[in-house]
Amino acid sequence: MGSTKTVTAEIIAIGDELLYGQIVDTNSHWISQELDKIGVKVVRRSTVGDNRDAILEAFRSAEKRAEIILMTGGLGPTNDDLTKPLLAEYFQCAVELVPEALEAVRTFFEKRGRELTELNRLQAHLPTKCTYVPNELGTAPGMWFEENGCVWMSMPGVPHEMKRLMEAFVIPKIKEIYPLPNIYHKVIKTVGIGESWLADLLKDWEQNLPEHIKLAYLPSLGQVKLRLTAFGERMEELQNDVEEQILLAKKIIGKYIYGYNKESLEEAIGRLLIQAEKKVAFAESCTGGYISHLVTSIPGSSKYFQGGLIPYHNKFKNKLLEVEKTVLSEKGAVSEETVIQMAENIKNLFDADFGLASSGIAGPGGGWAEKPVGTVWIACAWEDRTITKKLQLTQDRMLNIQLTAVAVLNMLRTAISGKTE
Repeated sequence: MGSTKTVTAEIIAIGDELLYGQIVDTNSHWISQELDKIGVKVVRRSTVGDNRDAILEAFRSAEKRAEIILMTGGLGPTNDDLTKPLLAEYFQCAVELVPEALEAVRTFFEKRGRELTELNRLQAHLPTKCTYVPNELGTAPGMWFEENGCVWMSMPGVPHEMKRLMEAFVIPKIKEIYPLPNIYHKVIKTVGIGESWLADLLKDWEQNLPEHIKLAYLPSLGQVKLRLTAFGERMEELQNDVEEQILLAKKIIGKYIYGYNKESLEEAIGRLLIQAEKKVAFAESCTGGYISHLVTSIPGSSKYFQGGLIPYHNKFKNKLLEVEKTVLSEKGAVSEETVIQMAENIKNLFDADFGLASSGIAGPGGGWAEKPVGTVWIACAWEDRTITKKLQLTQDRMLNIQLTAVAVLNMLRTAISGKTE
């Protein structure tokens, strides 16, 4: 297949508030995603404070690595906003009033019934070597430079202002200047298998991928995403090539695949239940309703979600779900016997096809030698059978709740799909 030279970019986020953790830098993450979509490779993302030497060093380093340098932040009118004067210093040019920019700032304040102050007028003073890029949503203009063999764009740190400049100006300008490859992504979503086991199963398949298709493993809570990225000249060919590879992968790991791209596990569950014309109910103890929350966050869940109970205390496991008192006293709430009765009885109580249950020690307290924190039992009942699983999770309460939810939903997925042993 034809090849196109890789175009590289670096993102610099400027501001003490980012280093102090007062504001999370979501801008750089978003910019990376947008550049990736058009085939520009981000080689580095860095954060620098409001410090002259640090910012100038970031400029010097960036132009050695990348052809495109995108900056956010440091564009306010106050003395601690250094980006604009330092860009002028770096490119050895003056800062002068741009009448068009002044008019835009004046209009911005007039529309809001506010007076244009001398401090605000400074927003319209820009380095003479830059191209003024209007900011329709704020007072700090964008500044585009083509210097030292690179293109540079300075944007406000306010996310919605930055995004508008990226979409309206930066992305089209990059496409205009650089010959970019077509790029096609598809993500395979897997659950119920760890990254290393998945990689071991796919070892031969991965080694035989065509050169223009790259694979990335993206693990998350209880799940692993496999991102296939194809580069080339013709989009239709790229899509066909990726689909061919996915068919080969499905022969190896098909039972762990629940969806593709942005589909969540709870969305996949809903799709399967609708296709099978089945309904579900949950009895949640240690998860406190979190699984039901995930399931009902999907539009149309009323077609398959019957309801649920959160019998947190043993009294209500017995009173509402009819878990036998002897089971609770002799085996305990966190036991296989208890979740079996919870799953079977919630199914019957809510007239569901599938009943699922969770009971465990979420932590950080409550564990003991035989049942340490992170011990969880889950169960799924349907037709005339019930399956169970014991989980040994972490010391972190919220993490245990989330991991249990993934395990319960995966148990339901495999039961609906008929893949449960």
